[in-house]
Amino acid sequence: MEPLYAHSRNRAGRRHPLVDHLRRTAELAAAFAAPFGGAELAQAAGLLHDLGKASPAFQSYLLEAERGLGPSHGPDHKAAGAVLAAQLGLDPLALLVQGHHGGLRDRSDAAVWLRTHLRSEEVRRTMENLPAELDQLLRFDPPSVPNLDRREAELFLRMLFSALVDADFLDTEAHFAPETAAERARPMPGPAQLLERLEDHLRRLEAGVPLTPVNRARAEIHAACLAAAELPPGLFRLAVPTGGGKTLAGMAFALKHALEHGMRRVIVAVPFTSVTEQTADVHRKVWGPDPVLEHHSALDPEDLPDPRRRLWMRLAAENWEAPIVVTTTVQLFESLFGRTTSRTRKLHNLARSVILIDEAQALPVGLMRPIVEMLRLLCARYGCSVVLSTATQPVADVPGLGWLGEGRDLVPEPRRFFDRLRRVEWVTVDERWSAERVAAEAARSPQALVVLNTRRGAMRQLDRCGREALHLSTLLCGAHRRRVLEEVRRRLGQGEPCLLVTTQVIEAGVDVDFPLVLRAVAPFDSVVQAGGRCNREGRLERGRTVVFVPEEDRLPPGAYRAGAEITAGMLRRPGLDFDDPGAAGAYFHQLYGLLDTDERRVLEAQRDLAYERVAERFRMIPDAGEPVVVPYGPEADRLHGLLASASNPGEARDTLRRLQPYLVELWPEELALARRRGWIEEGPLPLWTGPYDQVRGVGALFSDESESGGG
Repeated sequence: MEPLYAHSRNRAGRRHPLVDHLRRTAELAAAFAAPFGGAELAQAAGLLHDLGKASPAFQSYLLEAERGLGPSHGPDHKAAGAVLAAQLGLDPLALLVQGHHGGLRDRSDAAVWLRTHLRSEEVRRTMENLPAELDQLLRFDPPSVPNLDRREAELFLRMLFSALVDADFLDTEAHFAPETAAERARPMPGPAQLLERLEDHLRRLEAGVPLTPVNRARAEIHAACLAAAELPPGLFRLAVPTGGGKTLAGMAFALKHALEHGMRRVIVAVPFTSVTEQTADVHRKVWGPDPVLEHHSALDPEDLPDPRRRLWMRLAAENWEAPIVVTTTVQLFESLFGRTTSRTRKLHNLARSVILIDEAQALPVGLMRPIVEMLRLLCARYGCSVVLSTATQPVADVPGLGWLGEGRDLVPEPRRFFDRLRRVEWVTVDERWSAERVAAEAARSPQALVVLNTRRGAMRQLDRCGREALHLSTLLCGAHRRRVLEEVRRRLGQGEPCLLVTTQVIEAGVDVDFPLVLRAVAPFDSVVQAGGRCNREGRLERGRTVVFVPEEDRLPPGAYRAGAEITAGMLRRPGLDFDDPGAAGAYFHQLYGLLDTDERRVLEAQRDLAYERVAERFRMIPDAGEPVVVPYGPEADRLHGLLASASNPGEARDTLRRLQPYLVELWPEELALARRRGWIEEGPLPLWTGPYDQVRGVGALFSDESESGGG
């Protein structure tokens, strides 16, 4: 009998034997699943996944494809392995085999698909005519399937699927691109080396920094985090005020904790892309570029000057095989609740990891119950530790969120640091303020930050603040926002006048330090975060943060509006203290008690093993807007060329990733208005051809009375 092949000839002219591919995929999948006790099942899935390639029809397709003949896609090769899995009593593996190219499907739909193929004549002939070597490979004792409740089973199958998909990709890559596979094998430093570098870095910093009260408190917080690293894995809280040095203190805990407990990597998840870039920059200053993988939608590896670094970042982003991963909470959780191979491939590498969730209060209220349950399972069954890092900790005494109460504080008695790090005088205003009044108040300080709730509100305020004001919102593309932040920091550092009008994009970790902050009333945690941009380094005895109610401000709907209304009610009570963590707890208790923390019924879909439904329901950023490419800065000419290549299916994915820094998301009514004005050139992605202002971005949209969305 002719040998059977899994893949056609590579550049060296060698075909990939099917037996070799199944055996190697099984070995890799077993190794990937071993950290969470799934090695035997993952190995079985690896042996079964491409069994259908043994059919004469698929072998003919491979030979024709080498000659440039036949269809672009081969015949189904998933059914035979799925059928054998079912015959062996391994029905869950049939779901994985069926999805190993197209993604996980709802169990009910997959069961219908499987029943049709159980009667397939093609599958029967394939199974009856297996060559001896392949038949022998498949004579294994079926592993036992653990007895798990539905929600535990849902995640366990995801993790097995991840191990299978990554193993399949890697063995295929080793056949077609052995040099790429070799690049993946580059040695990386472990927790011990990374912790040593961090301590060296901090010693160098401390040598040239005055021992101010703020720096003394940061040192104590850092020491407390190191001391807590010996505690058993599980859920932790890093509850210290903004400006308390959470980024490096949390990383010190994570690395020492990983070292103490044999954990493999640290995942840092932050709420916004701009904060991801800032956080990754902080870590690269400590460890250099190699150990730190920055993975988010706006990063373009092609912009990196080192070709080897470009390659490594592209490869590591596929499966997070890196010592330190800095990503967004959207990327993390939409992978954990996703179904496609690209989303799920990295998941097995979360096992035995330390997961730092920065600014945890920014997690969406309507998805909190499924998020908390997912984190609980990662700790309970996959050897993870989770750190919720924020000055405004989510509460635990609400139905469905009780696990949060099991968290241990990395810093004992954190309230004392809120008292010691008071750097702000809080002022609340009874009457409504006009934009003119806000501008007049901002003019009292040469450096001031004004934070509004909506892009329209920011545009209205800019009209009153003079030509020297800077602006930051999602009306600017990501590349533009980065340049604005660089200019803001330059002006602040040089002591130059600086008035910045912004939306909430400035909050949750953006490292700026203003003596005066004016914040439109908003959800409590947003107000506290704005206050964290005031006197951040404690250079003044007290900075000043004013919380006001604007005359005109249409709040974004849903949880944001509800949170702002709760905060407005709290402002009317005497003695409100924004620096009191107890006030934050009271706020979240009201918010989570008022709103549905599983509003899209994600948990119900998980119990049904309905992976397509779960992915559809779990979207941290609902598809309310549409991205538009803006020809910003010196890259404008290159963007036209990139847009042209976006229509090529083979280049579309890389092209879209490279376009990310030049996208602005428009709400449907905004996009319709831009089209009416002739400011959109249609194509694979809409191209903005209207005025793009160096301060306002696409803010010309607000020159009429059209309605606007968010920040």
